[in-house]
This record gives sequence, structure tokens and C-alpha cells, in this order.
Amino acid sequence: MSPADVIDVARDSIWVLIKVAGPTMMVGLCVGLLISLFQSVTQIQEMTLAFVPKILSIFVALLLFLPFMISTMTSFMGEIAQRIAALQ
Repeated sequence: MSPADVIDVARDSIWVLIKVAGPTMMVGLCVGLLISLFQSVTQIQEMTLAFVPKILSIFVALLLFLPFMISTMTSFMGEIAQRIAALQ
């Protein structure tokens, strides 16, 4: 395997990571931003007020995006398996 192939696999794996983790991270970011805005408007500075809704929204986002995540990961694994098979 050449260094260009290794870099190609590394680049593809980083893109898969971004595609798989991105939607849930964006949901957590948006919910956290909304909660921070609510806290600054109401002057409520309770730590659990920010923590619980973010966790619940990330769980819901995981349930919603799970089929997409699985299909992305299985297609990437198929590409990796084809590359491994081509080496032999």
C-alpha cells in the first residue's frame, strides 16, 4: 500500500466521521445555544437546566439519524473491504 493510499483512506475516514457525528453535534449545539439564550434572558443560571435538555435532544437526534449513520458506516466498511481484497 502506497503512502497516497494511506492518505486517501485517512481522508475518507475523516469525512465519514464528520458525516456521522455532524448531525448530532449540530443538534446539541443548537439546543445549547437556545438554552444559553433562555438563561441569559431570564437570568437563570442553573447547570442542570442546560444539561438535561441537551442530553435528551442528542438521544432523540441519535434515534432519528441512526439509519443514516449505519448506512454511511456500512458503505465505508465496504469500500475498505474492497481495498483490502484488492491488495491480495
